Amino acid sequence: MEHGINPKEASEQYLQDLIARIIDSDQTALGMLYDLLAAHVYGLAFRITQRVPLAEEVVQDSFWQIWRQAPRYNPERGSVKSWILTIARSRALDALRRIEPNEQTLEPESLGLIEASNQDSPPDLLAAVQQTQQLQAALAALDPVPRQLLSLAFFRGLSHDEIADASGLPLGTVKSHIRRALQTLQRQLATNFTELL
Repeated sequence: MEHGINPKEASEQYLQDLIARIIDSDQTALGMLYDLLAAHVYGLAFRITQRVPLAEEVVQDSFWQIWRQAPRYNPERGSVKSWILTIARSRALDALRRIEPNEQTLEPESLGLIEASNQDSPPDLLAAVQQTQQLQAALAALDPVPRQLLSLAFFRGLSHDEIADASGLPLGTVKSHIRRALQTLQRQLATNFTELL
């Protein structure tokens, strides 16, 4: 880290200067940017992935992307930090997709579709499995962002505030995406999901 500069003291202009140096292939500038913002990137990555090794991988991938995409940074579209966190968010979501391609594959019990008792008859179990398969197909048909937000809310148990922090999206946008996704699922499944709204 450059003498005495810490993330709270680093001005936007200083960060933009580092990006300009990275565009000129200055590896030292990339190292300085890493020293300043890696903890922020790691925090976001860990909130999304919930896995230390995966979060560490996301940090490395993110800074590799920064090195490659520095010429694309546009200060008119946002701060350096927000640009970097957007890259990190994307890398973290990609990492989850790589290791959990069927993340939406749920155990029926987790959805409350069947009771874990010995009283279930084969037709009841078959109906529950069919409902689960229909739900999985409906989830897979959702756009990626609403599907991921819904997954974070209902399958990982994150609050809307936590999702907004992890995704970098405004709280209202998170709520709207989740509400619309639930309404889409309701229409597709002809099931009443209103209690989830």
